[in-house]
Amino acid sequence: MEFDYSNALTHLMSHVLKLYRHNVDMLIGEYDVSPGQPPLLMRLAEKDGQIQKELARQIHVKPATLTVMINRMQKAGLVERKPDQIDQRVSRVYLTEKGRLATEAVKNALYTIEQKCFEHFSSEEKILFRRLLQQMHDDLEVLRMTNS
Repeated sequence: MEFDYSNALTHLMSHVLKLYRHNVDMLIGEYDVSPGQPPLLMRLAEKDGQIQKELARQIHVKPATLTVMINRMQKAGLVERKPDQIDQRVSRVYLTEKGRLATEAVKNALYTIEQKCFEHFSSEEKILFRRLLQQMHDDLEVLRMTNS
């Protein structure tokens, strides 16, 4: 059997992800949130004042990449760095008031897009789809760990 890329899982999933991100980015653009920044905002909304090393691990980026991201977000007024109260060598990242407003916009955009994505799914189909995606994730994670 010949591999048909146009019908391949990777082809469809990459297009869905691009469309998903494009629509989210359209909804949050007025809040000075750039593509790639929503995961960081969401992590800080869960627990404000984290150190960069923790954040990099949580959003699966290299520390240097996160530094660039935080610098951009700091210039946009979304986050601020403050020294750790115990260890002055460590800085913690906090949402600003503008960052909190942007985070709410991100949450609303994600909710809106998720509703649109599942608009024609029954409740059972949503549950099944999420279960299947989780299984794919788990299987690929095992493969990644095996090959690390």
